[in-house]
Formats: sequence, structure tokens, C-alpha cells
Amino acid sequence: MKKLGVGIVGCGRISDLHELGYRGRKDAAIVAVCDVNKELAEQKAKAWGIKNIYTDYRQLLEDKSVDLVEILVPHHLHASMTVEACRVGKHVSVQKPMALCVADADAMIKAAAENKVMLRIYETFVFYPPAVKAREMVLAGEIGEPQMLRMHVSTGKTECGWEVPFDAWVWRFTEKECGGGPLIFDHGYHLFSLAYYLMGPVEKAYAWIDKSEVMQDLYLDAPAVIMFKFKADRRYGVFDVEHTPNMHVPSDYYVDDDRIEIIGDKGIIFINRYTCRSVDLPEVMLYRDGKTTPVPVGRVDWADGFIDCTRHFLDVLQKGGQPMLDGATGKAVLQFSLAVQQSARTGREVRPDEIVN
Repeated sequence: MKKLGVGIVGCGRISDLHELGYRGRKDAAIVAVCDVNKELAEQKAKAWGIKNIYTDYRQLLEDKSVDLVEILVPHHLHASMTVEACRVGKHVSVQKPMALCVADADAMIKAAAENKVMLRIYETFVFYPPAVKAREMVLAGEIGEPQMLRMHVSTGKTECGWEVPFDAWVWRFTEKECGGGPLIFDHGYHLFSLAYYLMGPVEKAYAWIDKSEVMQDLYLDAPAVIMFKFKADRRYGVFDVEHTPNMHVPSDYYVDDDRIEIIGDKGIIFINRYTCRSVDLPEVMLYRDGKTTPVPVGRVDWADGFIDCTRHFLDVLQKGGQPMLDGATGKAVLQFSLAVQQSARTGREVRPDEIVN
């Protein structure tokens, strides 16, 4: 078994969580880092014990010790960097969302296929252990036939969460770089991926998206309500988003409060935590037969989803198989996200399959 050399492109705050999945692996190791901010790249290299440091990702792509490239850069760069990496024979793990448009997603999928390398979209919410447990329960029939998925996100404030420099996140408010709003298109991709994971592909969606000014000329895409129908019969979803900056929400990470309900004809599964600890309840609960009971889950830190996401792809590369959120699945989730944006703009329901460019 060849030990995989990994190159990290983009050394921002989130890279610390990506690095966790390589600890203790004998079949893979980070061998190179790249960031246009040389000082930041050097900081990560020192912390992780890496010798190869680059400020131009093309130099990293020329590094013969790199077999797999992790792309952790602003969204508008995902497609071009992925295609270039595939063309030089590197496997690619690209942060969500995979691209800003379907045409770019198609180009990424084509580049991977033509060069016989693996492409996957890095998505942690579907690897978060409470969500994995919830899906196992759904498949085991714990709540009978699932009919409704309720997803909630709100912002907040905390004294213990991540501090992200202004210049590191302001690009998320620029549509040409982010692709849409920070809450619906950016963070929402997590939830759209989770919806696909729990209930399958979406047939149609309808959305209302308002806006909230967070500072002069910078707006969040909230409050918002999104309704959707899955392709499976009698399965629906609702996703609500609120901007609540005066609400204190304990978090060690981003202050995004995510909570999920999966409702079946026999019961309900609750996922009460992702990055935040906003309700004093067990991470997973089951309501059935008139009783609400906690569901034990051994690992509940948000970082655990990153660890398992990384390890899953390494296992696929070393042992074979197909990664979750491969190119085709990532494209379907992207179409769902873009359908929501189009619905809000046009005031009509939109089918994700109609989004082809």
C-alpha cells in the first residue's frame, strides 16, 4: 500500500480541522501546504511538521510527493483549481460547495474521469456522528416511513467561539466569489447535503429569502424559509434561517445554531447539536410510543465530522469504492442550492433538474 502524500491548498482556520483526520494514519500524511499568505502557510507548516511550503498552488501541483490535493479556498476558485489538479493526475478533495454553477461542476467531473483520478466534495455534516446515527435509525425503521425533514439555522454571539479576521470572511458577501448568500448558499450547502443524505434527491423547491444588514453595505441572506419536495413519494422538507445576533449561543466554533427533526409516521428523531450548544438536551433524541428518550452517541464534537470525512476518503483511495458526495452527488446538491436561489429571485417553484448551466 502506497503512502499517500497530501497537499493542503488554503491554510485558513478551517484547515486545522482538516488536519485532524491525518493524525495517526500510516497510509497518508500531509507533505505540503500552500497559501498566498506566506506567513500563514509557514505557521501551519511549523505546527504540522511540514517542510514543503508554497504560495502558488501550481507549484504544489508540480510537487511529485503530492498524490491528493485538499482545496480549501474561496468558492469561485474551486472549479479551476480542481480541473488543474485532475489534469496533472492528483486526486482532489474540494471544500463545499463544489462550484458556483453546474457547468463548472460538469467540468470538474469530466476532468476527474478523463484523468482517472478521484473527486469528492468535502462535506462534514453527513459525517457528524449524531447525523450518521440518525440515518441508521431511519434506515432501521425506528420512526416508520419518514415524511418530513425540518432543518433550522440561526446565528448568534458567543465569548468562546472562533475569531475569524474580517479579511478572511468578507469575500463570503461577494456573490462573484461566494456564489450566493453566506447563510443559504454557503452554510446552507451543509443542510442541503444533509437533506440529500437523509431523504434522497429533491424534486422541487420554493424559497423566500430576505436580508439583514450586518454592517454598512454587507447583508446576510436571512430571515428565510425554504420548502421542498423530495423525489420519493410523500417526503417533504422545510428549512428556516434566522439572523439573531443578540442571542447568546455557546459554541467552540462558528456561531451557527443547527437543529434537525426527521418526522416519520411512528416517531421523530431530533438532532440537537452541530457547532452550537443552544438547547440543554441530548445530542440525539427519539420520540416514539409516547416517550422521548436520549440516543447514546459516543462522539459529538463538530470536529469529529471532519475527522471521519477525511478518513472515509483515505479509505476509499486505499481500499477502493466510491466516496460519499462524489462529483455526481455534489452536482445534485449544487443544483438544489441553485434552485433555491432561483426560486427566491423569481417567486416560483424550481426543479433542481432544470438547473443545467
